[in-house]
Amino acid sequence: MDWDLFSASFWPILREGVRGTIPLALASFAIGLVLALGIALLRLSATPVLSWLGRAYVSVIRGTPLLVQLFVVFYGMPSVGIVIDPWPSAIIAFSLNVGGYAAEVIRAAILSVPTGQWEAAYTIGMPRAKALRRIVLPQAARVSVPPLSNTFISLVKDTSLASLILVTEAFRQAQNIAAFSSEFMLLYVEAALVYWLMCTVLSIGQDRLERRLERYV
Repeated sequence: MDWDLFSASFWPILREGVRGTIPLALASFAIGLVLALGIALLRLSATPVLSWLGRAYVSVIRGTPLLVQLFVVFYGMPSVGIVIDPWPSAIIAFSLNVGGYAAEVIRAAILSVPTGQWEAAYTIGMPRAKALRRIVLPQAARVSVPPLSNTFISLVKDTSLASLILVTEAFRQAQNIAAFSSEFMLLYVEAALVYWLMCTVLSIGQDRLERRLERYV
């Protein structure tokens, strides 16, 4: 193993992970969560049309590969006159994907809140929207933290697919260095190590957050 190349390339790959991979994942996850909440509420709607729309969205997102979704946004949209730069394309595709998966997590978390919580809110005169916002969603948020955290960690790894549409992040940086050095095995293993380190740090943060939330149970 070329240890000089390994030590010289580790920081550039890690740097792109910190300033490329993590911001991309955070932006996509934040937008995806907002979308997921809307889709979850559609799925729970008593109106059949709205419920069907939410179900159809989840079905399409969960039934198609993330790579195909990414290519549709970046390479497919220009064919209908919509050209989107690599970074926004990646954020759009990842956000739509997170929205489909996280919607089911949020829906299940809302359904896990006892019916008595709704009834208690109605008893004191709260309308449904206020009861959802003030009573149900805070309880559902605590329940949804573990699966949503796992979704975020998976998203961090999935951002490596953005290298296929020329987004500079950790794996793209490893590819660029490997192209010049021809040490593909070394650089790809190094990229895997960087992703593992990032996910390990995030997992530690997830464990601490879960333990903190358990104090309120």
